[in-house]
Amino acid sequence: MVLDKIKAYGHENILCTHETTIEITKEKNLTRKGNCILGINASKACNDLNKNLKQCIRKGKKIKVAIQSENYIDSFIGFGDKNLTLTHKNDIVFRKSDYISNRTVLINCSKSSKDLSRKLINEIRSSKKEFYIIFKKLGKK
Repeated sequence: MVLDKIKAYGHENILCTHETTIEITKEKNLTRKGNCILGINASKACNDLNKNLKQCIRKGKKIKVAIQSENYIDSFIGFGDKNLTLTHKNDIVFRKSDYISNRTVLINCSKSSKDLSRKLINEIRSSKKEFYIIFKKLGKK
């Protein structure tokens, strides 16, 4: 069951080498310092997420996140938490750790940006085309 879908865009400075996080931002530009950033000019930030997705996250549900470009797809699993506020108006951060901030959307994720498919990352970086982040509900927790 698809809970929400975000459109974002690639950029030539996308590195995706961070060991603990993946970030999507509404910012329109990117420096090479943002090594966790997967996409820019995102259609949504935490604050904009679908109400049903937010409810699942706050109930601590297990959620599958698929990243789909024109030719590639990768996915990972993350967990919600009752303490996630989901209020940031610019960013979404997926974390391998259990650190919580207003930018955090899922914790204890199975991948960070360095773990994502390099074919997918290279296509996102080089094409600057749109790609999608798709949230799907899995099981009870």
